[in-house]
Amino acid sequence: MDQTRRAFLKNAALASSALAAAGKLSAQGGGANFQRIAAEETFAIPEFLDAIREFVRQDPDRQPSPVTPLEDAMANALTDLGEGRIATMDAARIDKQILALWSPGVQIFNPQLGRELASLVNDRLAEAIRQYPDRFAGLVTVATQDPASAAQEAERGISTLGLNGILINSHTNNEFLDERKYWPILEAAESLDVPVYLHPRIPPDQIYQGVADYNMEGPLWGFGMETSMHVVRLLMSDVFEQFPNLKIVLGHLGEGVPFWLSRLDVISSTRPGMPATARRPSEYFMDNFAVVTSAMFWDPVFMFVHSVLGPERIMFGVDYPFAPSTPGTTWMDATPISDADKRMIYQENAERIFSL
Repeated sequence: MDQTRRAFLKNAALASSALAAAGKLSAQGGGANFQRIAAEETFAIPEFLDAIREFVRQDPDRQPSPVTPLEDAMANALTDLGEGRIATMDAARIDKQILALWSPGVQIFNPQLGRELASLVNDRLAEAIRQYPDRFAGLVTVATQDPASAAQEAERGISTLGLNGILINSHTNNEFLDERKYWPILEAAESLDVPVYLHPRIPPDQIYQGVADYNMEGPLWGFGMETSMHVVRLLMSDVFEQFPNLKIVLGHLGEGVPFWLSRLDVISSTRPGMPATARRPSEYFMDNFAVVTSAMFWDPVFMFVHSVLGPERIMFGVDYPFAPSTPGTTWMDATPISDADKRMIYQENAERIFSL
């Protein structure tokens, strides 16, 4: 039996034990001694939202539209990097948010505008963190449509501004990170020892028609489908042979990929014509990925992911303001796992992975 399979079975056994003890453990969360760090929380700045509105205004009938409609109340919540956001955090007993720019970020703009907005967003984010250093951390926005410049901005954001990771809103111009033109960004992330947060966006043109009906293109289905496809492309390429220490973070408990790891291994190792990767997809995933709970507050799914990945690869997140904070912490506090695991998921993993 290979090591990956042993790890799966061991974690499954631990999860079964945790479920059996659910009644005893579920009451422990409220008084536990740990910080609550939320690792996928969204913000924007007014200039970025204005640029998005202008982009849509110039081509209102574009399909697929790169953005989902945004109501005024949501826009106000996104741009609040002060007392209103902190009051919401306090009500939910969240100690710190790791902030990331609203999808699709600056990746939809022409390279010059993308670079300018990325720099402005990062400066404004760093300013908010300086004002509230105990409450906020953040991810560098990069204009991936100019990979060399994106790598430079990542360096500036991490080394000069003190940010904690790199945000990439999945595909860029219908292309994915396994394409070598984007590898300077991955090289920068590995060199800087910071994770890439691979965040969903509306699917690329080549698969959009399959989700164009029933509002499927966004968070209902298209987001997770698009990002999971991106992840499998990375797993089946030689990205992690080239960058063995690259760390990638996924929201929504892994965008469905943990469910498919065993099948990915079986199919990739038994079917003819598969890419000749040096290791199994699950091995790359276990070594190079971590996941965030963001807006997936459901015990059966959480316990499955916990059983496959172990608590050391899971972080807590809300996906604020697109999901409510207090139900998120209330759910996490009551999950049927030990306080040691909750401490890892709420605090220690985020501190380690994002170098907080």
